[in-house]
Amino acid sequence: MPTSLKTKVGRSVGSAEARRLVSADQIPAVVYGHGMTPVKVTVDRRDLRLALAGPAGANTILELQVGDDKYPAIIKELQRDPVRRVVRHIDFLQISLTELITMDVPVHLKGTAKAVLAEGGLVDATVNTVQIRATASNIPNEILIDITNMGMQDVIRLSEIKLPNGVTAVGDPDLVIVTVLTTKIEEEAPVAAAVEGDAVAVPAEGAAPAEGAAPVEGAAPAGKAKPSA
Repeated sequence: MPTSLKTKVGRSVGSAEARRLVSADQIPAVVYGHGMTPVKVTVDRRDLRLALAGPAGANTILELQVGDDKYPAIIKELQRDPVRRVVRHIDFLQISLTELITMDVPVHLKGTAKAVLAEGGLVDATVNTVQIRATASNIPNEILIDITNMGMQDVIRLSEIKLPNGVTAVGDPDLVIVTVLTTKIEEEAPVAAAVEGDAVAVPAEGAAPAEGAAPVEGAAPAGKAKPSA
């Protein structure tokens, strides 16, 4: 059942007016879709927070009260302040409860991949959301992916995700959704030390011995030529 959300119609436009509304905990918004003329509205921040407090969060199906009309709608876009992270503007999309719509649904992992942990690996979701198509009543709150049986070489692709009936994934079926990261650092092999009896390289005649190397018997000191016989 859609969650009711009141709006106020007839706001002024412009950046200065938008800042004034936001500072007063009123969020500028627009409602559009299904051939309707877009309507500029204002939403109370507290009312929005309460409407989205359920498990569906930003995917909640809303019943927008716009003047004397009511529209089933979803949030198409939330614009946030880059510093304060508060919502600055909302796009509401009017929908049909019986038509297919496309939504981004959050991805969550469940279970513990013991085989991966034993090898020092880490299971990681490569995306935060998965795009799906479904009717409004079938949109899931989240996509749960079981990672219990994953091994070090395993990945989970979009085509392998189990979705509820009436829900289909949108995108490349081969898209990697979950992968395994290696965190264990392999120990380097120790460098073999020279032992007595190993061959010692003899510098060419006239060349200085390597630094720290013992002089070769009969060789002239560096920088001096050996006298001729």
